[in-house]
Amino acid sequence: MTVSRLFTGFPWNLLGASQYQMLPLIQVASVTGVYGVSFLIIWLSLALYAASHRIVRHPGVRLGWQGEVMLPLGALVVLYGSGMMQLHERAQPGDQLHATLVQPSIPQTMIWDEQQNDRRFADLLALSTAALTNETDVLIWPEAAVPQMVRYDEATYNAVSGLARSNHVWMIIGSDDAVRREHPTPGNDADYFNASFLISPSGELANWYHKRQLVVFGEYVPLTRWLPFLQRLTPITGGFTSGTRPVTFDLILPHHEVDPTNNAIITLVNPDQAMVRRGGVKTSTLICFEDVFPHLARHYVKPDTDFLVNLTNDGWFGEGAEQWQHAASAVFRAVENGVPLIRCANNGLTCWIDAHGVIRKVFRDASGSIYGPGALSVDIPLRPLGTDRTPTFYNEHGDVFGWSCVVIAVGVLLRRIPWPRPRKWGDV
Repeated sequence: MTVSRLFTGFPWNLLGASQYQMLPLIQVASVTGVYGVSFLIIWLSLALYAASHRIVRHPGVRLGWQGEVMLPLGALVVLYGSGMMQLHERAQPGDQLHATLVQPSIPQTMIWDEQQNDRRFADLLALSTAALTNETDVLIWPEAAVPQMVRYDEATYNAVSGLARSNHVWMIIGSDDAVRREHPTPGNDADYFNASFLISPSGELANWYHKRQLVVFGEYVPLTRWLPFLQRLTPITGGFTSGTRPVTFDLILPHHEVDPTNNAIITLVNPDQAMVRRGGVKTSTLICFEDVFPHLARHYVKPDTDFLVNLTNDGWFGEGAEQWQHAASAVFRAVENGVPLIRCANNGLTCWIDAHGVIRKVFRDASGSIYGPGALSVDIPLRPLGTDRTPTFYNEHGDVFGWSCVVIAVGVLLRRIPWPRPRKWGDV
């Protein structure tokens, strides 16, 4: 809990995340968050240590150690069995969204080189054009994929808009953004954001989201107003501004029509029947490492949210373990909130994760690597028509379990402190 929040937080590789492949066990995260899985690991480890210690110290007592492990082992069995039942639950059949995820694998050195902007954008457009099919509903690009500000650079906007129009697809893309300040000062007239944009099939800019959780010393440098020497610790010359709120992207799929009488979206199933999906297909984007924050991600999921999208650029770390570590954390955001999660990355791990935390499909290039350029097509299950998703306990109530553990731990600690006793009358 502390590492997730202290000094803006950095909950990377939380202990519970190590169990991302233990699917029955991690279903408890829908109630406790990832912290419940961490608690189980610590509880069982300490119980095994206590049992081993008892065996060594009291070898003559044959069954004394069993009392140490019975309760945590019992809890583990119950939770594992409950998780198996959750995994076998059958969701009601509904529509599917066909998404095409583009992984450009742009070298980080090229991102810093403005002379390479035209080349890498042309490569991105070529990859996208080759990957699109008549079935694609939404095309997704990763964080920082667009080298120029799509909202202000005319050539970039025309290229993106033209791609959406010519293929009649929605697009979710990563790009920088700027908003002019109400009270500008010389040399400081705008706020800059790490952003995602929603482009409609008609080529219009339908919505945008500004990243809220910024990377310290990567996207901003803290305290530079009072400690200017800190600026020398990072290569960034400026800094981003934090966004203020989650944003819902509302997509009307190409085979949907709007009923003007009630603004509901009609899906034509067959000539004799029409079914309604109120509010269309809804998603929210998390940018970069925002998907490692449990308490942040839950605010992006509403009862009518169909899935989450994470746009990220893990090219900073080359071809290493970081990409898998990042994806392992994302698994828990899907379980905690009970929704699928799409990850579109610059150089891996591009994949989609279902609502139970199963990594369903992973992009690999022709050599089998997750780090190369290419595209991945996935079919994402949507809410049944005309219904809302039942929220998980964690999504609805947050870190009740985690904060309860903090309160109990602090209470036990305070009781163990040898506080001085108040002096009584007559004490010398």
